[in-house]
Amino acid sequence: MEKAHLHQIHPVLPVQNILAALFFYVNKLGFEIAFADDPKMPTYAGLRRGDVEIHLQVHNEDFFKSGHVASQLRIVTQNIESLYIEFEAKQVFQGQIQINQTDWGTKEFAIYDLDKNGLTFYSNL
Repeated sequence: MEKAHLHQIHPVLPVQNILAALFFYVNKLGFEIAFADDPKMPTYAGLRRGDVEIHLQVHNEDFFKSGHVASQLRIVTQNIESLYIEFEAKQVFQGQIQINQTDWGTKEFAIYDLDKNGLTFYSNL
């Protein structure tokens, strides 16, 4: 029997307002909508940019009040400087965001989406 091979992951991020989240990911972060369970008022949708696919799922207000831990994604990125300039031009950054060089051999910067899900974009040195 051939050994199983894991080759992709599609994380599901919790959101309160999926239309606002879709607008943010499409218009600010440059993703495209891959699918949605309902074209007018979706509760589950997928987004793609390059080889990355992220899913969004509506959670009720109680979920966010319960003190859940926000999701944290690390996204491998080519030409990180270009992505930083793109996001800067679209006013994605809140506060002082810079590309940092880490002790573990990466260049990276991090942002939060509208629902406090963390997105770290990085490339290896």
